[in-house]
Amino acid sequence: MAPQATESVESEHHVSLLRTKSVEQSIADTEEPEFRLKKSLSALDLTVFGVGVVIGAGIFTLTGRAAHEVAGPSIVISFVIAAIACALAAMCYAEFASTVPVSGSAYTFSYASLGEFFAWIIGWDLILEMFLGASVVAQGWSAYLGAFLEQIGIVLPEQLSYGGAVDVPAILLVLVLGALMTIGIKESLRVNLVLVAVKLFIVLFVIVAGLMFVNPANYAPFVPSAEATASTSGLTQPLLQFLSGIEPATFGVGGILAGAALVFFAYIGFDVVATTAEETRRPQRDMPIGIIASLIICTILYCAVALVVTGMVSYRDLDPAAALANAFAYHGQSWMATVISAGAVAGLTTVVLTLLIGATRIIFAMSRDGLLPEKLARVHPRWRTPWVISIVVTIVVAVVAGVTPVGVLEQMVNIGTLSAFVLVSVGVVVLRRTRPDLKRGFRVPWNPVLPILSALICTYLMLNLSVETWLRFLIWLALGVAIYFAYSRRHARVGTGDFLNPATPRVVAPPET
Repeated sequence: MAPQATESVESEHHVSLLRTKSVEQSIADTEEPEFRLKKSLSALDLTVFGVGVVIGAGIFTLTGRAAHEVAGPSIVISFVIAAIACALAAMCYAEFASTVPVSGSAYTFSYASLGEFFAWIIGWDLILEMFLGASVVAQGWSAYLGAFLEQIGIVLPEQLSYGGAVDVPAILLVLVLGALMTIGIKESLRVNLVLVAVKLFIVLFVIVAGLMFVNPANYAPFVPSAEATASTSGLTQPLLQFLSGIEPATFGVGGILAGAALVFFAYIGFDVVATTAEETRRPQRDMPIGIIASLIICTILYCAVALVVTGMVSYRDLDPAAALANAFAYHGQSWMATVISAGAVAGLTTVVLTLLIGATRIIFAMSRDGLLPEKLARVHPRWRTPWVISIVVTIVVAVVAGVTPVGVLEQMVNIGTLSAFVLVSVGVVVLRRTRPDLKRGFRVPWNPVLPILSALICTYLMLNLSVETWLRFLIWLALGVAIYFAYSRRHARVGTGDFLNPATPRVVAPPET
């Protein structure tokens, strides 16, 4: 290429908001000594990782609340519909993770397909999702720990526990898990494996024990007649209602669909599996197995719990706050509340650990690309983990979990996740067209129909979130855009002068003409 042409291409590439980072360069970056992570994860590790983050407090609370408020016993159908919607997004993640086995999940996938600006936006969203998600779940863990300790006769000081001035248990949990995460991903997942085993044992025990109290009469009517529901207004109403004026429905077919939108969020977390692609021994084979297997296992467990809890107690009498525990209390088995609390403590521990790991891997990928300070991406010479980022993430999450009343921001986790699902789904279609030559360990069938359907479903679910959630989301995006133009765009490695020089390890292919 002539010098003038090279200069022209470089100049054009430097200023473009949609400049992409080639898949080859993303993979080459993983071999740079200062950024190399330890490859130690198997398909089993990934499946446990996925189950560990997906099954949390939702299985103990969300199931009963959705049945009581919107769907009745047909909440089981809602779980199946939500699982199908998740499966579409999961297949898109599996194709990308097996094609681009690099830390960063949706951020890295978007960089390779949609361009740098979209990659930055989705990385910024994922940081919000995982930081806030880990903080919220740590507080939930503290609440369940307090309940469990009370049941065995130990009462924590009110001001130093859940809901107090400083949530000490939440802070200690994050610090311990942060230290574990910093020492090593394999060590973290060994602890995760034990806790997931405990959690699954308790969930299965609850299902089997609950079968003894099932009354088939509670399943009638399986699909209750549709009812008008109290409509919300102002900033708390769903954006879809605000834009269209359509009033939400409960029960009936509309209730099943509303229930699917509600319980969809019980599945959120399988995407975090993709953040560990770079640390997987055989990502082309193991990534699709880990993502899809964890989703299948969680779907079976959710449906089983839904059938049991709606069979034990009529959906009209279910307690939306703690349906599963109170279903056993309803039958005089109050001792099961202690077991369920213990299961929730174990379950939420794995969720916090997984979200912490996911947050560090997203920031690691963005820092290695220069969109955040590159010094953050240093890997510890012995542990082969991004130790600087791990410490920063641990401190921030511990502070937020310990002193911030996060409650009202929980929907922000959902909107950040769904926006990632939309971009990944679109990205699969784009990368199939721009790079049909790439080796893919897994391919989404019926492309582009299924990825587009996945994007549409996730967009619909985003529209069901409240107006105030959208406003907060837009403010967060505006802050991210400001940082991108002030720092990230100028420091991105893709835009440095040596990105066209094949003699350096930082080569990024120029856009095809």
